[in-house]
Amino acid sequence: MSGPVSGVGSDTRVRLASRILVTWVELVAVGFAGALFGEFVSGPPQLIGYLLTLLALVGVLMYNVDRLVLGRVTDVQ
Repeated sequence: MSGPVSGVGSDTRVRLASRILVTWVELVAVGFAGALFGEFVSGPPQLIGYLLTLLALVGVLMYNVDRLVLGRVTDVQ
């Protein structure tokens, strides 16, 4: 009887770990893209690039949190 329960728990941990890895890779990629953009421009465009990079980082984080919450709610139902 404990087999399915432990299988569900390990499946949830695997999905959580993979989502964490995907989130980390996406955040690093967006951060490097913003850093490269900041290297090539200066002045007000650099500030706009920084703000857009920050907005993209928050968007990536919120999207991945939404995926985790949606997966958790789907598992409960």
